[in-house]
Parts: sequence; C-alpha cells; structure tokens
Amino acid sequence: MRPQILFSLFAEVSSLKGVGAKVTPLVQKLAGPLVRDLLFLTPNGMITRRRTTAVDAIEGEVGVFDVIIDRMFVPAKIGAPLKVRASDETGFVHLIWFGGSPQHIDRQLPRGERRLVSGKVERFNNEVQIVHPDWIVPLDKADDIPAVEPIYPATAGLTSRQVRKLAIQALALAPVLPEWQDTAWIAARKWPAWQAAVRVVHEPEGLTDLEPDAAARQRLAFDELLAHQLALARRRRARQITPAPRIVPGASSDRLLATLPFTLTRAQAKALADIRHDLASGEQMGRLLQGDVGSGKTAVAALAMADAASCGFQAALMAPTEILARQHYQRLAPMFAEAGLKAILLTGRDTAAERRDRLAALADGSAGIAIGTHALFQDAVRFDKLALVIIDEQHRFGVNERQRLQAKGDPRIGGVHLLTMSATPIPRTLELTQYGELEVSRLMEKPPGRTPVATAVLPLVRIGEVAQRLKAAIESGAQAYWICPLVAESEAIDLAAAEDRARDLSRILNLEVGLAHGQMPGAQRESVMADFADGRIPLLVATTVVEVGVDVPNASIMVIEHADRFGLAQLHQLRGRVGRGAKASACILLYGSSNGENGLGDTARERLETLRRTEDGFEIAEEDFRLRGGGDPLGLRQSGFPAYRFADPIRHRSLMLAAADDARMILDRDPDLTSPRGEAIRILEALFDWKADRTAAD
Repeated sequence: MRPQILFSLFAEVSSLKGVGAKVTPLVQKLAGPLVRDLLFLTPNGMITRRRTTAVDAIEGEVGVFDVIIDRMFVPAKIGAPLKVRASDETGFVHLIWFGGSPQHIDRQLPRGERRLVSGKVERFNNEVQIVHPDWIVPLDKADDIPAVEPIYPATAGLTSRQVRKLAIQALALAPVLPEWQDTAWIAARKWPAWQAAVRVVHEPEGLTDLEPDAAARQRLAFDELLAHQLALARRRRARQITPAPRIVPGASSDRLLATLPFTLTRAQAKALADIRHDLASGEQMGRLLQGDVGSGKTAVAALAMADAASCGFQAALMAPTEILARQHYQRLAPMFAEAGLKAILLTGRDTAAERRDRLAALADGSAGIAIGTHALFQDAVRFDKLALVIIDEQHRFGVNERQRLQAKGDPRIGGVHLLTMSATPIPRTLELTQYGELEVSRLMEKPPGRTPVATAVLPLVRIGEVAQRLKAAIESGAQAYWICPLVAESEAIDLAAAEDRARDLSRILNLEVGLAHGQMPGAQRESVMADFADGRIPLLVATTVVEVGVDVPNASIMVIEHADRFGLAQLHQLRGRVGRGAKASACILLYGSSNGENGLGDTARERLETLRRTEDGFEIAEEDFRLRGGGDPLGLRQSGFPAYRFADPIRHRSLMLAAADDARMILDRDPDLTSPRGEAIRILEALFDWKADRTAAD
C-alpha cells in the first residue's frame, strides 16, 4: 500500500484549483495525471528582471519600467502592430503588440496613468521598445512582478505562467518526509532535505539553482536514481530466487559446435561460459549479450539453444522482422539438423497447413527449437517444455511482448531463462539505467574473416563522382546500400528524398534499384529487402529501416547521404550492414548540401571523424554519449530509455554509479526494509513508483 504521507501527492491533478474539465487533459499531457507529476515538472529556464529606466535599459535584458502612458496608435492596416507610447523621466518606452484587442490593451494602459511594465528590452532608433510586455500592473501591485520567474514547459491552451501556478500549488502539498539518504552522505555534499530541495527547484533564487550541478538538483537526481536502481535490484533478486530448469551442454551441443565453420573467439567462448553457468545454476537467467555488429552473437545464442534442446527442453529465438527470422532459420536449421535437433520457423505469413504442423511440433515437444517473429507469443502457440527465450535486437520489442513469450513456459519446471541480444553498444553507465536487472556479457572482438570497412567522409557536391564509382563496383558484381534520411521531399529541410534518389540512381546507373522505407507496407518492404538479400537487386535505396536485421554478405558498399544529420551510434549500425563477407568493403559518408554549402559544425565534424577513425562500437558509443550531451543520449528514450525527471545521465554519471552501489548495499543489509532508514526508503520507492513508470528494463 502507498504510505499515507504521500496521499496528497498522488491525488489527481483535477483536485487542484483551476484544473477543470478543459484544463485537466492539458495538464495530463504536459506533466501527468497526478499532483506528484506537477511537482516533478522542472522549469527549463528562468527570467531575471531588474528595475531600470529608458536611458539605462540594456538591450536583451528583461526590464521593469515605471512609466506614464502617453497614447495608443491603432494600426490602419491588418497585420500591422498596435503601439502604445509611454515614458519615464529619462525617455520613451514603446510597447508593441502584434494582434490583440485594442480595447483590452486600452483598459490595461489608460492614458495618463502610471504603470509598471515588464518585458525584454529592444532598441529601435535608440529608443526602448518592448514587444508583448509580460507584466502590466498598477504601482500598488509591484510585488506581483517576480524578480526571478522560472519558465515551465507549456502546451497549446496552457501557458508557462499557468503551469507555474499549478506547480506552486503542488509544492504547497509536498510534505516533510523522513530522510532516506545516508546522513553522512548528504552532509558531506551539503545537500538539502527533500522538501527543501523541491522548493529550491520551483522557487529558485537564480539560474544556478536550476543547473544539474546545483545541490538541490543533485539531491533530487540521486533520489530518483536510487529509487530506480532499487527497483532494478529488486527485479534482479526476484529473478535470482526463481527456480528454473538446470541446463547443461549435451552431445547435441558438442555436435553443433563441431559443425560451426569457424572457431569461437575468446570473447564468444567467455560469453558462452557465462551463459552456461547461469543456465546450470538452477536460478532463472537474465542476461544481455551485447556485441558489436558482426561480433558473433548468433553463434553463441545457437549453442545455448542446443544446450536446452539437448536436455529435453525447448528454446525460442524471437526476431523483430520476418526477413531476419527467416535468415536465422535458413542458417541455423541445417546446423541444428546435423546436430540431431529439429527447429521450426513460425511467422505471421505461414500457410494454414505450415502453421498447423509447426504448432503441433512445438506442442508435442518434437521440435526443440523455435525461430520466429511476434507470432511466437500468439495465443495459439503452445510449447511442451519451453526453458529458454532469446530476444534478438531486444530494443525492438516491448516488455509485454517479452513477458508474453516467457509466459509460454510450464510453471511446473520453473521459470524461463532469458537471453537478450543487442548490436547497439552503449556506454557502461547507461547499462545501469537500461539493463540494471540483467547480467551483461560483451563481445569485444570480431570473428576472423570479417573485413575492415574503409570509411571516407566526402562533401555532397561529389555525389556524381560517388555514383560513377558505385556504377563501376556494381558492374563488377558488388551490391550496395544507399541511405537517405527522408521518404518524401521536405520544404523545411533540404534533404534528398529516398523516392527521388532511387529514381535518379536507376536512371544514372541504368539498372534496377530497390526502395525500402518505413511508410511502405511491411510485406512489400520485406519483399524488396529479400530480393536484395538474394542478389536479385544490386542496389537498395533505403531509409534507416535497414539499420538492423538484413545480413547480405555480398553487400560491400554503404553510401549515407547527409551523414552529418545522423547520430553517431546510428551511423555505426548502418555501416555494420557491410563488411560481413570476404569482399573489401567501403562506407562513404556524404555531408553538407549539393550546392556546395556544407555547414558542418564542430560536433558533426568530430562525429564523422570518429566514425572514420574507428570501427570499435563501444568506443563509438562512449564518444556519442560525450558528444550528444544531456537530453536524449543515443536516442534511447524512444526505445524505452528511463524518463528521468531530475537526473541527467551525463552530468550525474557519478551519482548513477553511487546509486547502483547504494541500492545493492541497502538490500544486502536490510532486504525487507524494516530498519528506520528502510522504512524511509519504502516512501522513496513509492514516491517515484518505478513499477508504474516506463523504462527499458521494465
């Protein structure tokens, strides 16, 4: 149950004054449904005002002027500004509105009256003008104009100032809470108590109070990170105490290993050993296998599936697209068969007869391995003894999809082991936020035979030269990708559209060009990509839908238009589509515009230079993390990255590491949270309520 002391914060926002039927959905959209959500809505800027005069006003600052209203100039033309001339003892102050009711403005600024007027100072003909003043009050209301005013996020129908009033109401409902942090820890950092910290955020004395490094902000960030790490640590503990089938290598595993056309790298052998240790422990495995593009994750997963099948259990490998699922099946099924194991493929486009036979093989246990798409967790699918689930490209699946597949296991034999795989390396700090509940194995080297990808960075004005070199390569038997960031021409951004580029390249190169983008029907897109994978199409023009999934060893050229507009991690993933066979491979990063204006900023230049210099995905991830700064590093929030309110994964990196250590220590010492600090921590957990919040680890 939620502690009673938090009831006021978990009330609906509609309980606040001024939040009626029309305003409620606006507040919910902006902040969330609860008073707590408004309390956690932090300002994103600040207005600092100072009293000044017409002669002393500084352009660009927000000034407060004590003026006498002279006259109003109502525009004769539609669209022209309405002007009010006012003055103090040092000169004129011109007040300007674009739109607005003259009658309303006249009531606010009656001729001959004194008013206090606030707004951003501009100068025109050396006289002060203020466009759309933000405050207009009589002299006796001077205290209404705040010297310091935080700026809150706004939305259509709800201004920043309205949001601030609601946040202040929420602040008034914030109770004094027992201290959950270690007293020595907060004393050493001179952090305020929780209630004082949220008060500083909503009633700052200066812009520095809103900085990530401010004491109050650090305090709240650590609270949030600790609550999240506690939630992840609890999940890890719950998994570790869940009994699961003991799986050990068998004869079929040995035969499969012998059929592999290569020897495992040291990294693969270490990852496999870690996985086998987990599978044999009798505890439910939860492990992430993180490996760069082409590092050999699938081989490790195949051996783990063979272990499960060798022990009389079943394993399922789920891929995000049909083409990837078929690719896995076509490569693995013959090797499984040679090892004496039966594998079936299950996708959404199987015929009724195929589906019936395959479902029967899973239900009676004759098929020990299933490879498929989302079709694997549909209601009609029944497993005999599912013991291992492997999720490929795990960030493409939601938590519910993963859980639905794991739920296909038989409770009588224990929990289903989970292995997730990701080809998107992320910095170690972010592993704590996304995968804190999982053990992590990293494949830091590529198998022998992977060819390095030569990477060139060229201005877009050389696109004709690139096209001619591409034509020669294709005529000699190569296949190539050409990546465009947009699907249709945009007037706002001068980017080549994929449709137009495919048409142009087909004409210039005089060959068939495939086109794949996210707005195509899935079946049509996968058909085109399958034709490319089978060699029927030599050139594929695409958006980033090819970032993951397609393995075409014959593809040896990757051209990326407007590479300066892509994230570094995404560029690395795209480049990883080539260099997967024996042919020498190349990646050409085109930047700038076709008219010769490159406009390449320092960050974009550094990003492209990093990609040209190294193929190490983990080094690239760390650099991307550094270059992107706060906000949404690596674009992970779209993949379920934790939606932190106070914490910045970059600025608060050391706090995140400390929070992970503290969470483990707390649960080791007081697993049931019965001590005085433990009881306070229960309030912390309820306050942030990570069980209800959307995170990648959920």
